[in-house]
Amino acid sequence: MKAGATLWPVAVGIGWRQPHYREVMERGAPGVDFLEVHTENFVAPGGASRQMLLDAARRHPVSLHGVGLGLGSAVGIDWSHLKRVRELVDAVRPALVSEHACFSRVQRHHEAMHAHELLPIPFSADSLALLASQVDTVQQALGRQILIENLSAYVAWDEDAISEPDFFNALAAKTGCGLLLDLNNLLVNALNRGRDAEAAVLDCHAWLDRIDAGAVGQYHLAGHARLGDLVIDDHGSQVGEEAWAIYRHALGRIGARPTLVEWDNNIPSLQKLSSEVARARAEQGTLDRALIAPPPLRLSARNESAGRSGRVGHAVATMQEADDAAE
Repeated sequence: MKAGATLWPVAVGIGWRQPHYREVMERGAPGVDFLEVHTENFVAPGGASRQMLLDAARRHPVSLHGVGLGLGSAVGIDWSHLKRVRELVDAVRPALVSEHACFSRVQRHHEAMHAHELLPIPFSADSLALLASQVDTVQQALGRQILIENLSAYVAWDEDAISEPDFFNALAAKTGCGLLLDLNNLLVNALNRGRDAEAAVLDCHAWLDRIDAGAVGQYHLAGHARLGDLVIDDHGSQVGEEAWAIYRHALGRIGARPTLVEWDNNIPSLQKLSSEVARARAEQGTLDRALIAPPPLRLSARNESAGRSGRVGHAVATMQEADDAAE
């Protein structure tokens, strides 16, 4: 599969992190279908890191997973950062581009400040309208669909008025974006609501039963840690059996989608990562082939050509103005 290619629904990849940069560049990643990196580690133009990613993208499909745009931020889009993301997307031609349903930027003393955290947004009509507008703007600026990931959240808002799956279904319908379902995040949230493991898994199954299967573009699988009564989404251990059970349900209810095994702490050997890739393939192997078909094409009024060119032009002009102001 060449770089820039569309991933097959059964593709399984790994989060490519610094401990394995050299090994993958020297030996490749046998048995791994794609590499996913954090966008913000490579947005700086030039330099060895950017060149390494470009070299890797000539040999492996790459997915860019962003953690910095904070598209639910009421303070608006960071146009300078979006310009850098667009330049990286243009250079790498990734198979997938994703971000989070979160806010990360706030107004303080007449200046927008970045919290460097993925902070939860309210599931409300106002929050949906804001997130949809900014997702749409980013898609038009990048000239492509992006995927939006559900968050692990340790607090909730009094303003919550829409169920989480209904919120994401509405977001996808309004913008034409895809959904990145982090199955471990679903599990962490259920456990932190006080559910035991069995009940938490059933809660996650019910969540998946309500999501629009045609909008789902990717799955994430990861491990978590327990800190007393609190469950932390730390991506520092192997995928647990509860998460594998949720994955099996997702495969049966939604179908196969490109799947990522995600580690960010206590990163194991590439061999260990490959064993979890093999486990994901084994779970897929229980499917009837009909469930592995790609999701149907989805059309969105926001993506019709009549309005697209004007929004792209506005986004590009705004990014250029932000770049000029920074010089």
